[in-house]
Amino acid sequence: MNVAQKLISSHLVSGDMKSGEEIAISIDQTLTQDATGTMAYLEFEAMGIPKVKTKLSVSYVDHNMLQTGFENADDHRFLQTIAAKYGIYFSKPGNGICHQVHLERFAKPGQTLLGSDSHTPNASAVGMLAIGAGGLNVALAMAGEPFFMVMPKIVRVILKGKCRKGVTAKDIILAVLMRLTVKGGVGKIIEYAGDGIKNLTVPERATITNMGAELGATSSIFPSDEQTKAFLKAQKRGKDWTELKPDADAAYDEEVIIELDKLVPLIATPSSPDNVKRVKEIEGTPVRQVCIGSCVNSSYADLMLAAKILKKHKVHSDVSLAISPGSRQALRMITENGALSDLVSAGARVLESSCGPCIGMGQAPATGAVSLRTFNRNFPGRSGTANDQVYLCSPLTAAVSAITGKITDPRDLIKGSLKLTLPERFAIDDSMIIPPAKKPEKVTVERGPNIKPLPVKGALESSLKARVILKTGDNITTDDIMPAGAKILPLRSNIPAISEFVFSKVDPTFHSRAKSSGGGIILGGINYGQGSSREHAALAPMYLGIRIVLAKSFARIHKDNLINFGILPLTVPSDVYDSIAQDAELEFPSLAKEVKGSSEVTFKDVKTGTQYKAEHGLSERQRKIVLAGGMLNCVKGK
Repeated sequence: MNVAQKLISSHLVSGDMKSGEEIAISIDQTLTQDATGTMAYLEFEAMGIPKVKTKLSVSYVDHNMLQTGFENADDHRFLQTIAAKYGIYFSKPGNGICHQVHLERFAKPGQTLLGSDSHTPNASAVGMLAIGAGGLNVALAMAGEPFFMVMPKIVRVILKGKCRKGVTAKDIILAVLMRLTVKGGVGKIIEYAGDGIKNLTVPERATITNMGAELGATSSIFPSDEQTKAFLKAQKRGKDWTELKPDADAAYDEEVIIELDKLVPLIATPSSPDNVKRVKEIEGTPVRQVCIGSCVNSSYADLMLAAKILKKHKVHSDVSLAISPGSRQALRMITENGALSDLVSAGARVLESSCGPCIGMGQAPATGAVSLRTFNRNFPGRSGTANDQVYLCSPLTAAVSAITGKITDPRDLIKGSLKLTLPERFAIDDSMIIPPAKKPEKVTVERGPNIKPLPVKGALESSLKARVILKTGDNITTDDIMPAGAKILPLRSNIPAISEFVFSKVDPTFHSRAKSSGGGIILGGINYGQGSSREHAALAPMYLGIRIVLAKSFARIHKDNLINFGILPLTVPSDVYDSIAQDAELEFPSLAKEVKGSSEVTFKDVKTGTQYKAEHGLSERQRKIVLAGGMLNCVKGK
């Protein structure tokens, strides 16, 4: 078996490990972050279980850190008290980004991790199966339920050779994105192999597995080897190491070869992570903002590389450079060794250890300005500025460009070796990770006034007549459906309030039209719902009365979220998509009956009388969920 198959087989609860078949796996660990966590814990609490049943569950605060009102602070109190009561570790604000801290302190080879954030596969850098999912799926895992998914295809990406000067792990994953695109990993696990992985440290591997989310992949995995052992030992977690490698005769569904010694510095241009070009192709483009950080490039190693370049240099007068350390551990270490002083002396603005600019929480770029970021996503408007020009690149390219004031190939400025050896011992201080209460019965869960009850949908209608409220194009993201940012994120625990912003960037009239019509249908293109795992992109539309989403194809996590909240996802071919107009009234005469007993659903355009068929592709389990009106209704019944 390959590594992915070994991890799945050791946790298999039901189903056959055949590509395309639904399987269920047990979950060892869970993680949440505050933007998705409040809702996930409300869902868990509604199940009436006294304590989580996982080996480890951790609640992180890293998204909603900007406290311009009471909402975020109230949510943090809720998260800390509910964690204390139900057996969950709580990582306080300022301790770091969930994925960076989890990699440092909790990720364990051979185990499974389910996280309410799409970049959870960051932890797969140490040879564990880490998967992003909606908050309700994570709540179910904490309740001891298995995680269901379609058995993915396993793609082996063979890394050959060694990266040359100026080329980093970020360039490797950008090369994979250029090859496979943002939908090339859907229904797949990407497993890395080849002699090239021997030279990649765990933080470098994490950069690659993290951005596997941008491929649409279920997860991305490295084996657990000597690099893994060295990293865990340096984190004083040597006892957590176990070797996990593919068998010599392991088979794969697909294979991709990346020759590292032929790679050059790469950059993702606006406004998609797979819109990749060589840095040399756009060199000289003026830059006004540079941001180094986010869960993909904020490790101690990333910060040290940036500091090495910026030392004895000054940030260009036209550039604002912001740096977000990924964890308190990383911040403390660059403080103690003087690298932080080098960054500050160069003119960097040091932000707190949080997601920050990556999710539009501050540092929105100026109008028309190019922003160079080491982040994982550059979807339109995600930065907080409409019509933004966000580029994604390595910390080397970012740091060099901050000095020159224009997009610059790092090889043009780098002199000598930038070789960085990870420390034999990282600075360990877990005092900001609060363990569960020893007497949970004495804990009172604190709830602010912004925390509202979960909305619940009724059972699927036997028949339905509704209008297409919105017709979208291809690659609609969950940022498009349910935007983030400093204005909207504080409303994550208040579905009635946050629903006012559904599709606000795509069509500002969507909310009012959905409410006035009592809900309806959305028609989407290819890869509908790519990007973040935020279940609010399904939960808020459900609250507005969206019953069905017709699309050419769906992103994995969003499709699961739609099902979990009772919205029926139906797939239609391109010609059907083309023939249905926005505002068309569609009739589904035998909706519930066909969902229950057939793989197809029939419907017609009321005005033209044209008959159509759509595929739902639901498993027997998923049919029951949709027919019941969502997972919460099923859980209550159970």
